[in-house]
Amino acid sequence: MEALKINLDDYVHSGEGANGESFNHRTDPSLMMKLYNPGKVQQPLDEMLMARKVYELGIPSPEPGDYVTDGVRYGIRFRRIEGKKSYSRATADEPEKVAQFAAEFAQMCLQLHQVHVDTSQFENVKDRYGRLLAENPFFTTAEKDAIGRFIADAPDTDTAIHGDLQFSNAIFAGDKRYFIDLGDFCYGYNRFDVAMVYVCCCLSGEDFIREVFHMPKSLSTRFWECFAVAYFGSDRPLKDIEEEIMPYAGLKTLIIERDTRRPMPEFRAALKGII
Repeated sequence: MEALKINLDDYVHSGEGANGESFNHRTDPSLMMKLYNPGKVQQPLDEMLMARKVYELGIPSPEPGDYVTDGVRYGIRFRRIEGKKSYSRATADEPEKVAQFAAEFAQMCLQLHQVHVDTSQFENVKDRYGRLLAENPFFTTAEKDAIGRFIADAPDTDTAIHGDLQFSNAIFAGDKRYFIDLGDFCYGYNRFDVAMVYVCCCLSGEDFIREVFHMPKSLSTRFWECFAVAYFGSDRPLKDIEEEIMPYAGLKTLIIERDTRRPMPEFRAALKGII
């Protein structure tokens, strides 16, 4: 697909993340744009096509528009959600409302994880992790065998998975809520998804949490505790929930080591129950 050429002078910088920057249109408040870092051409196209499929599925998400380029970088235009705020930013700004924000986010996740999808249109999360495992150069053959068995033995479902379920990837404006950054959307067992919440809130280091989520780790940990109650129910002890989630959180090591290109022992520790 050929990218639509845009003039960056028509846009105002509004934020940035690990993969690129976001912009709002100067004169059209209904338009925003995400431009990926230089060199990323296929990734924004893939994310745009996935965003369209997810939007058509009825998942609450910003309506995707064009695949665009400023001549150097490539990205996606979306219909802008005015007045939006992510659940991570909201929690950082109003820590006294952490329980409310965590419960709202949990309800979004529960609803998402009940959506049945056409499995011919999306990837199975087990296949995705199997591929990541095969490509990982840092685990031994024996470790890969053990991890592979765990992935294969996970329950099979045809329900939706966000794929990168950080509390910064859910936004709200008024009483409307939306998921964003849906490039890793797939289907399968919801524990693969919930594990990312645990990784971001509890397994990540203090410096990372402060830089990315703008809060102390004590607050992100509290968010997880409130989320766990809202998602799993108050009758389950937190310790039991975390023991169940821990190996799925450890699987995120495959993503982290792919991106950092080095072993990450601080995340591998979560795999001790598998390897």
